[in-house]
Amino acid sequence: MRECGLSEESLFSFLLSKRQEDVDHAHILSSMCTVPHPVAVRAHLEFMETNLGDPGLFPGTASLERLLVERLGTLYHLPGACGYATSGGTESNIQALRMARQLAGRERPNVVIPESAHFSFQKACDILCLEMRTVPLCSDLRMDPEAAAEMIDRNTCCMVGIAGTTEYGMTDPIRDLSKIAGDLGVFFHVDAAFGGMVLPFLDGAPVFDFSLPGVSSIAVDPHKMGMSTIPAGVLLVRDSESLCSLSVDTPYLTVKQEFTLSGTRPGASVVGALAVLEYLGAEGMRDIVAGCMKNTWRLIDGMETYGIPRAATPDVNVATFAPARIPPPWKVSWTRKGHLRLVCMPHVHAGVVESFLKDIGEQNA
Repeated sequence: MRECGLSEESLFSFLLSKRQEDVDHAHILSSMCTVPHPVAVRAHLEFMETNLGDPGLFPGTASLERLLVERLGTLYHLPGACGYATSGGTESNIQALRMARQLAGRERPNVVIPESAHFSFQKACDILCLEMRTVPLCSDLRMDPEAAAEMIDRNTCCMVGIAGTTEYGMTDPIRDLSKIAGDLGVFFHVDAAFGGMVLPFLDGAPVFDFSLPGVSSIAVDPHKMGMSTIPAGVLLVRDSESLCSLSVDTPYLTVKQEFTLSGTRPGASVVGALAVLEYLGAEGMRDIVAGCMKNTWRLIDGMETYGIPRAATPDVNVATFAPARIPPPWKVSWTRKGHLRLVCMPHVHAGVVESFLKDIGEQNA
């Protein structure tokens, strides 16, 4: 640590020089996060010092967290859903599995997850000492429900389905999986970290939410397609009893018990998430999602025109292709199977797509 501090001018000159080393969002095609909406930024700045870990000190901010949970619960056909704001999908998934383990009370618990599940489930199983049973995918890159049912036994505490997979943008057969979970009495968690802010705003989208009686919990990340500031995730649960199974005593805080994983929790990004939903409403979100899907299909059509076929036909705005040469400065990613992966987030507007396709055409001519 410096003995004498820097001047503000020197400090920010240094900090901004490092910021310039970051990749410009105009060339980021691999991220499921995006430039936050201006109302999220404004809300974030207004609530910078709030701490939801001690809600009695910030009752107004805590009420906004409850309103965010209510808004999302209603969106997912359960206005009375319980839940709280997390740091994102990883925390939500850890908490869902922790909850399922607590409720099941098995000595040697296992969880059944699809091969396409996010790597956060590996972390969750390591932390919680759960056996992870991986279900193969069908040819359409969705979880095989029959194979899932066969893997469930008396020690299974949770089954997981994905609504909008990270790599291919697919939604598992949640309706079928919900029935299996209900019939076998297994806790069923839906990881909708990405698809949860896309599918509700698409006509004819696969059903994944609490309208299905077997769905126990849902994870969604407003800092992805919800365009909130980072970090902003939400874990939603069908009933308070399940959530309270995670409670621990917090004797020196303004509340005497809490069920969250993190202690200190920022209120700023939570309010930012709510601000976007309130500002845009369902109509505005439908417009945003429609634009992203239009750009996704334009990207798919353009790539196939250049002889680069899609690897899958996605449910959400994730496009995957056969390997291709990618010119700088574009930043893309690759799936475990080696497919090119691109995500058409709100910052990937029509002009960005056309510019990328032009460069791809020249590179792969």
